[in-house]
Amino acid sequence: MQILWWLVPSAVVTGLAMLVAGWVGRVRPERERSEADQERFAQALMRPLPGAQGDGRSRSRSRERSTGVAVRRTPPDPDPNTRRSA
Repeated sequence: MQILWWLVPSAVVTGLAMLVAGWVGRVRPERERSEADQERFAQALMRPLPGAQGDGRSRSRSRERSTGVAVRRTPPDPDPNTRRSA
């Protein structure tokens, strides 16, 4: 039994984490929103996005997201009928 005392701190922390998660995730009553709040929300939704209005030019090529994998680009094969064998 004495060999399992090292599990007590982790069990206590796990129990506290479960209590906190249960408290934070509890169901709360829906609050009433006033007509002015709903109108402000509707106006905010209808407002144009910050980057939407521009000078009319669109980017010709959007930047691709980096995946962290380096890919070496190979030059195109000059003659597609020629096959290289190993």
